[in-house]
Amino acid sequence: MFDFSLRPEIEALVARVRGFVDEVVIPREADVAAEPRRLEIIRAELQQAARVAGLFAPRVPVEYGGLGLDWRDSALVFEAAGRSLLGPQALNCAAPDEGNMHLLHAVGTLEQKTRYYAPLARGEVRSCFAMTEPAPGAGSDPAMLLTRAVRDGDGWVIDGDKWFISGAQGAVFAICMARTEAGPTMFLVDAGNPGFQILALTPTLDHAFPGGHCEVRFANCRVGDDAVLGEVGKGYEYAQLRLGPGRLTHCMRWLGIAGRALDIAMNYVNRRDSFGKRLAQHQEMQRVVAESAIELHASRLMIWQAAWCLDRGEQALHETSMAKVFVAEAVGRIVDRAVQMCGARGISEHLPLANFYREIRGFRIYDGATEVHRASIGIRLLHQAAKGVK
Repeated sequence: MFDFSLRPEIEALVARVRGFVDEVVIPREADVAAEPRRLEIIRAELQQAARVAGLFAPRVPVEYGGLGLDWRDSALVFEAAGRSLLGPQALNCAAPDEGNMHLLHAVGTLEQKTRYYAPLARGEVRSCFAMTEPAPGAGSDPAMLLTRAVRDGDGWVIDGDKWFISGAQGAVFAICMARTEAGPTMFLVDAGNPGFQILALTPTLDHAFPGGHCEVRFANCRVGDDAVLGEVGKGYEYAQLRLGPGRLTHCMRWLGIAGRALDIAMNYVNRRDSFGKRLAQHQEMQRVVAESAIELHASRLMIWQAAWCLDRGEQALHETSMAKVFVAEAVGRIVDRAVQMCGARGISEHLPLANFYREIRGFRIYDGATEVHRASIGIRLLHQAAKGVK
């Protein structure tokens, strides 16, 4: 029933992606660290290099210029790309664009795919997903959605505030979730719309998102009927269509960072002497390496199983939630151990571990906080168990 062997062509593709990341992408990390404002320029240069290498847009269908991989094959490629924070940007499989592409391809009209999806798939533009709101609006609980869209003639008027909208600065369009009389609805809003305003760029712990995390206001934002993504009133359904695979692709990418962190730490303890012998010869070092390797392996298997469910056409809410909880926490522990193994160098800028440590912390919050996923998992299991209680 289960076959973990890789097809030769996928094994070769993963090797090419890993080689590309190691030889082309990772050397550019120092450039971004030295001049963060050049991130957009370096991203464009790396994307062009990925196109030339035949590695661009792994999840995008072939007819739109991508590699057309399924979820299981994507898990392998995304992990290899994720060994650098710039890797998913280079291959055009980074959040939030990757999730927006998945949603647009699934429910967009032909016109919307031509206008929004195709340029996004080609890497010509960036986008953002505007759902999270300031309190008392929607956060982990989307039912608290306050932004409203009201019918006005042959179009809609959207009003509401959003915040922590990743990638909003410089995005060409937003997918905005708003409440209508028929229920939550998604709208495509051009950044040039006079009713779309970026109020502020929020300073955050992580720095790797092009366009940052922004406060956004929709103020008397007028859009036509052709701006409705999918059907009116089905916004929650589409949000799950996007967020389930989206949280899983986060797991795929961050697992790459965790693997690289462990590699860096093992290389360090294999060369560093302490108390009369190599650090690697100390039993405590062997223990933490083993724990990290076990958690990497368990995370990988959870991701593969959830990807298998998605490839079967299942919604996989339960599987992606469990993967999100486990992998987010495991990645945090693996990177933390790597920092500790490298001692003072671990928290210095001589190694990339300090940067990894800073960037991975948000993983336990975005796309649903760990606590919310745990509650959802428990509710589903208890509800299922209650059906058998007489």
